[in-house]
This record gives sequence, C-alpha cells and structure tokens, in this order.
Amino acid sequence: MRVNPFSHVKMRRPRQRNTALNVVLLLYLISFLAPSPVSSIKVNTPAELHASKGEAVTLSCTFTSTSRPTSKMTVDWSYRPQSGGPPQTFFHFSSRAFPPLDGQFTGRIQWQGSPARGDASISLINATLNDNGTYICSVRNPPDVHGSPTSHTVLTVTPKAPSIRFSDVAVLLAFILIPSAVITLILIGRMLCPKKQRSQSKAYRSPIEVTEGEEYGIHPPGDKVKTATCCDLYLMDSDDEEGYYNIEKRPPVDEGYAESQC
Repeated sequence: MRVNPFSHVKMRRPRQRNTALNVVLLLYLISFLAPSPVSSIKVNTPAELHASKGEAVTLSCTFTSTSRPTSKMTVDWSYRPQSGGPPQTFFHFSSRAFPPLDGQFTGRIQWQGSPARGDASISLINATLNDNGTYICSVRNPPDVHGSPTSHTVLTVTPKAPSIRFSDVAVLLAFILIPSAVITLILIGRMLCPKKQRSQSKAYRSPIEVTEGEEYGIHPPGDKVKTATCCDLYLMDSDDEEGYYNIEKRPPVDEGYAESQC
C-alpha cells in the first residue's frame, strides 16, 4: 500500500484559512465599535453666572477638539428668556464676529474669544433685569461636529445695591458730631468751674455766733469780701442769687455809725 506524502499538507490548509478569516472579522469589529475621532469635540460653560444691574459680565465658553480650529469653525450664542420659549441666536462667529444688529442685545455684545486657544467667550455690557435667562454656546469645528458641541449657562441679574454718597455721609456726621461737641463743651466747662461750697451758707447760725458788725451788715476791717466770679454766678441757686442782688442794692453804711432799731 502506497502512502501519499502530501496528505498531511492538504489537511492543514483549511485551518489556516479559517484563522485568517477570524483575524479579519476581529479587526472589522474593533474598527466598527471603536469611537470615531470626529466625535470628540466638547464645549464647557459655567452652570450659573451672577451680575448686578449696569455691570459688564463675561459669558465664558471653552471647547476642546481633536482637529485644529480652521476658518470653517463657527460659534453661535443663543438666548432663552427666563419666562421660557425657544432659544434665539443673537451672536455668530465665523472667521470674524457678527454682533446683533437688532433686538435687546444691540450694541451690548463684544467678542472675547480666541479659537486657537479654545475660547469662544463673549461679553455682555450694561446688564439689565431683562437679560435674565439661559445662554447657550454652540461650537462647530469640522470634521468635529458631533459629541457635546453645545453647553448652557444661567445668568441672574439683580438690582444694584444703593451706594451712599459723600454728601449724605457729611450731613449725617454733622447731625451727630455738632450736638455731641456742644454737650462735651458744656460738660468740660462745668468740670473746670470749682464747685460752690454751700455747707456754711446753708447751715443755721445762732445770734451768739454772729461776730461784731455782722448784724449790721458790716464786715470787720480785716475781712475781705469775696467778689463773685462767673463760675459762682453760674453755680448759684435761685435763693442765693436773690440775696446776692439784695446786698448789691443795699445802700452803704458808715462804719462808725449804726442805726438804732429800738
């Protein structure tokens, strides 16, 4: 019996063909299931922005793309009012900026972006309460037109807090400082004037304690009559003032003569 020496070779060929076919199918599946590089664009904006009435606010928008930005890249900004409704495009960029020519944003939008750095931001000047709402940034950079090409941010504009003018502060300080200064001067004046010693004048004196000449309103030669000062008059009671003025009005009495009261 003769044995064919090539019989084993014929049996191996189908196995090699099946292996090659499996490799091709595997590569096809990998290429089909792998993410496409044209779907890698991503746009980012802050979730919320706050501004006061009359201020300028920057609507920030950045993007990342696998393709280098070219002249075909476009940026669109849309606005949806706080009351609701469909968004309306008010700004467009394609090689250059196209600001709005009519509507509520006329003359109040400035381009702040730089496509080479992945920046598509704009500025809103003189914000008003009517600008409250949602702002949507959309970027297209062919062939990267899929993925996450849009992002939105909510802007809240609040009334500006009232500012205090310098004139108002000056008037307020005048009403506070002037009365305080007057009261301070009065207190200082009372502190500088010596307190009147009224203990002796108010004490009761018997006739025996009256020295010679006092019963006639005559002071001894060696006794000096104290002259009332401004501070004494200022601190003098009403009863003392009456007696003081009576003494001043009393006619002078001769020292050597005393009128008999008998």
